[in-house]
Amino acid sequence: MYTIGQISSMFHIPVSTLRYYDKEGLFPDMQRRSGIRAFSEKEVDALHMIECLKKTGMEIRDIKEFMHWCQQGPATYEKRRDMLLQQKEAVEAEIRRMNQVLDMVTYKCWYYEQAIADGNEERLKSMTPDKMPEKIRQAYENGHK
Repeated sequence: MYTIGQISSMFHIPVSTLRYYDKEGLFPDMQRRSGIRAFSEKEVDALHMIECLKKTGMEIRDIKEFMHWCQQGPATYEKRRDMLLQQKEAVEAEIRRMNQVLDMVTYKCWYYEQAIADGNEERLKSMTPDKMPEKIRQAYENGHK
């Protein structure tokens, strides 16, 4: 069993957030000892899932629904899978978007390294993508989609 402070440190989550999750019913079976929350491995596992779902962009109300479905057992497997598939698509779209951002930054780093070496941007301003190194050209093209 863990205290709320231990869980806060373990997950780098404020105690107030953990209390909020509890108030929202995300830990339905949490035990209390003399009124103090006692986090078991079950709550630790739930927190791993909650934090994962939050990182996908899922809102607390949807996380709450997902956790409720988990309590209902096998009858909700399809609902849970479908919800996770939807979040997976959202994460994949975000990864594509961030890869475009990374490619633009990669291109611009190369650009300014060249400008520093040249002492100006003249050569670079007139450079077409086909004259860039292959990796930089690909980054440029992806970053400018």
